[in-house]
Amino acid sequence: MVEGAAHLERRQAPHVHLSVGSSDSGSKKESDGSSSSAPGAKKSAPAVAPAKFAELPDPCKAISTKTITSLVPKAKSKAGSPATSSDTSARAGCSWNGLDDNGVKGSQYRWLDVGFTRFDSDQALGSGAKRAEDDLTKQLAKTRTTEGAKKIVEAPVSGIGEQATKVTYDLTKTGEDFKYATIVARTGNAVVTLTYNGAGYAGAKTPSGADILKDAEKAAKEAVAAVADANDKQSSPSASPSKSAKSSSN
Repeated sequence: MVEGAAHLERRQAPHVHLSVGSSDSGSKKESDGSSSSAPGAKKSAPAVAPAKFAELPDPCKAISTKTITSLVPKAKSKAGSPATSSDTSARAGCSWNGLDDNGVKGSQYRWLDVGFTRFDSDQALGSGAKRAEDDLTKQLAKTRTTEGAKKIVEAPVSGIGEQATKVTYDLTKTGEDFKYATIVARTGNAVVTLTYNGAGYAGAKTPSGADILKDAEKAAKEAVAAVADANDKQSSPSASPSKSAKSSSN
C-alpha cells in the first residue's frame, strides 16, 4: 500500500507542475499585453504660448493730437469717431476726416482710420501671435483687392512692430483722384491696420503719394506703440493697491 501511494504521488506531481506553469504563462501574457498598450497611449498636445497683450488701447487716443492735427488739419472732431465694437478689448477702431477749404485755391481732403484686433491664445486655434499673423495676411489680401484700386504697390516696412507691410494705391471717387497708404502691422498678438488717404478738390493739387505714405507710417508707429503702453499701464504697480494701502486696510 505504501508503495502504491508513493507511485500515485509520482503520477500526480507532473499535473501540479503543469497547472502552476500554465498560471505563470497567463500572468506573463497579461503583463506583456499591458506594457505593449502603453506606447499607443495618446499624448497630450503641448500647451500654446500665452498671449503677450491682454488689452487694446483707446483707439481714439492711440495717435497723438499733434499727429492728428498734422495729418487731418481740419478734422471735424479732433477726438475722432470710434468704431462700433461689442468688445473693445478684442477689436476697436477710430477715424478722423476733414476738408481744408482754401477758397479759390481749392480744398484738401484727408481721412485717417486706425483699427486694432487682439487675439487670445487658444489650445485648439493656436497662440495669439500665430492667430495675429494669420489675420495680418488676411488684412493685406483684403487691401490688395480694394475695388477700383490702381497702381497697387506692396512692400515690407521696418521699425513698425514685429512685422509690417505697406500697401499704396490710387483710387478715383467722387470725381477726384485719391492717394492711399495702408500699413498693416503686428505686435505680439495684436494687429494694427492704419489707412490714410487724401485728395485735392476744386482744382487743388492731388497730394503726393510719398507724403501720404510717410505720414501713414508715422501714425502707424504711434498706434503700435500704444498697444504696449496700454498693457504696461494695466500691469504697473500703480494699477494695484500699494503696500501701505493694504496694510492700512488690515
